Amino acid sequence: MEAFDYTALDAKGKTVSGVVQAESARQARGLLRSRGLLTEQVERVKARERASQVWARGLSAAELSMVTRQLATLLGSGLTLEQTLNALMEEASSPLTREVLTGVKTEVTAGSSLAIALGCYKKSFPDFYCALVHGGAESGALPIVLQHLADYLDKRQALKQKTSLALLYPVLVSVVALAIVIGLLVYVVPQVVQVFTQSRQQLPLLTRGLISLSDFLRAGWPYLLIGTVATVITLRLALKRPVFRLRVDAWLLKLPWIGPLTRSINTARFASTLAILLGGGVPMLSSLRSSAKVITNQVMSVAVAGVIVRVQEGTSLARALAEPGLFPPLLVHMVASGEASGKLEQMLQRAAELETQALERRLAVFLTLLEPVMILVMGGVVLMIVLAILLPIMELNQLVV
Repeated sequence: MEAFDYTALDAKGKTVSGVVQAESARQARGLLRSRGLLTEQVERVKARERASQVWARGLSAAELSMVTRQLATLLGSGLTLEQTLNALMEEASSPLTREVLTGVKTEVTAGSSLAIALGCYKKSFPDFYCALVHGGAESGALPIVLQHLADYLDKRQALKQKTSLALLYPVLVSVVALAIVIGLLVYVVPQVVQVFTQSRQQLPLLTRGLISLSDFLRAGWPYLLIGTVATVITLRLALKRPVFRLRVDAWLLKLPWIGPLTRSINTARFASTLAILLGGGVPMLSSLRSSAKVITNQVMSVAVAGVIVRVQEGTSLARALAEPGLFPPLLVHMVASGEASGKLEQMLQRAAELETQALERRLAVFLTLLEPVMILVMGGVVLMIVLAILLPIMELNQLVV
């Protein structure tokens, strides 16, 4: 069966819209007539085709969290998956959400599992989301896993919003300062240079360098723009190669500030996902395989693959995590305590919370130091421009005296 998006008039003449499942558009119109609706328009939903388009956008973080929580509530109340999806489609206020849910239901009706159906819409449901749904479905604890997943999405979105708001001021300062500097170099400096060239005096080195930079920006900005775009495209294509991506991720882990932040983010994701899956009754090895998919750093992902092998051989999880030396000691000690006390899920969740708190502290310190550093750098740049303009003027005054 296929999904059809319809617009019709009810008995009171009010326009209604929704989605109906039918074998063909003709059958869809017949179903609508049986409901007392006068059909105006019936179109086959092409959610999967649209989802594959480059320009197509996925569900927002807020929509994804809301859909996940509704899925958990309805499935936990005893409704079947098909009934749950029907209810969500009817309640969806956003056309995009309704279209994606309709596509998911179409895939499920065709025989796909929920995880596979969600995986067809990667822009709405990321890989780690599908991995958690797959693990929850395998263990029979899908509503519990979805509930924990909704809580995790809410916490992640709150952290992202907090970070975005904190970065807003530095970004605005950088944009305004950069615009001022470019304006000085492109418009102010050339006009001042005309006065200097008429005097036929030897200009200071700082002034000559400023003039050269101004000429380069005015004459070479198209090449600079093309070079920047080409560099970005080349880098994105190179990052799709596993070997290059592995080297870049290894380099990022060694950086002073970026390394600890990357390690904290991936550790928190890994620990939270593993806690959710184990709490839902998913076996350890399946939980580890699913949790490895949420790690964005390839070096740490490869390390988790080695952890899975070691656990499969009989090594404890804490010892397997400690061997690569990539995970924080806090996580290793918490996992060891959880294995000894039989409360591994709680300890993993606690470790994830502590890593998130550490991440927030690092971001706060980083942003606190970033603002004055940016002001000093921009002030230094403006000072160099002003000095480059004033030095020839001062030399002219000395010649006149």
